[in-house]
Amino acid sequence: MPIKLIPPRKGFSPCFYGRGTYLGVFVNKTTGVTGAQLAKRIIKGWEDEIERGRFAKAVGPTFSAAAVRYMEAGGDKRFIAKLVVHFGDKLLAEFDQGVVDAAALTLYPAHAAATRNREVYTPISAVLKSAGIEFKIKRPKGSRGQELTGWLWPEEAERMFKAARKIDPEFGALLVFFCYTGCRLNEALKLTCNNLRLAEAEAFVPKTKNGEPRRVHLPPVVVAELANHPRGVQRAGERVFRWVKSGRIYKMLQATAKAAGVTMPKREAFHLFRHTYGTWMRRFDGADTTGLVATGAWKSKQSAARYEHAVVNEEARRADLLPVGKRLKKR
Repeated sequence: MPIKLIPPRKGFSPCFYGRGTYLGVFVNKTTGVTGAQLAKRIIKGWEDEIERGRFAKAVGPTFSAAAVRYMEAGGDKRFIAKLVVHFGDKLLAEFDQGVVDAAALTLYPAHAAATRNREVYTPISAVLKSAGIEFKIKRPKGSRGQELTGWLWPEEAERMFKAARKIDPEFGALLVFFCYTGCRLNEALKLTCNNLRLAEAEAFVPKTKNGEPRRVHLPPVVVAELANHPRGVQRAGERVFRWVKSGRIYKMLQATAKAAGVTMPKREAFHLFRHTYGTWMRRFDGADTTGLVATGAWKSKQSAARYEHAVVNEEARRADLLPVGKRLKKR
């Protein structure tokens, strides 16, 4: 029987597959192409190779098969399709640092290291780990990107809240929520009223950027703000805040900063409030790096360590003991 043409599965690789047994040889592999006619010609070529005894069968698990299993198990599908097309039925045993580096440069030659890390290194690592293959992939230099640590002083934040309320009271409530919970933009915008418990001073985020749920404590200032929400929060199933991630909400933030006389650090936008939360927790509440991780807002000490700059450590305070001449003491 001829090898059957299998159409792409929605949400997986956009390529056609060939599957079936021809002259006793079982085939189940991607054609590596998205066009049906070209895929048919590739399958016909496989059959010709089988007839001549030259068809090369992969020995061992392949990247494409591992990627499909990874996504079927609930893995992140972003960027996987392009990798499947690139690697096809490349054996997992053939993967090494050079293979990964070459793929990153081939697929995204003009992208920054941090972007290639997100688009290539991280998904490949996830697929390999899901297949039980452990080897530490060395990330490209600069893969963490530029560490952003801008934050607001309390008086600056208060001016931002005041200016935001004048533009839209609900927008003011959103900024207060950001600043005192450390939530990311998507986490706040997807928060539904049924996941809000003002009486318990708590909100529940089912899925964070790290893929894990998080219970968020709501300080009194946030509870008060949400209790006075312009549209109320007793709207079962509806989102607490009405905006979606778009240019409009970013323009509102820019207008707020301008009205408040606050200079927004480049590339930070709403993340500025998350950094403010981390800095305030460290500076005013005395939370150390371990404590910040314990809040659930950060997954690792490495990511939370950026807020160590918020306080002058005890070693630096030893400068108070440095000798001072008599003339300086009199000043």
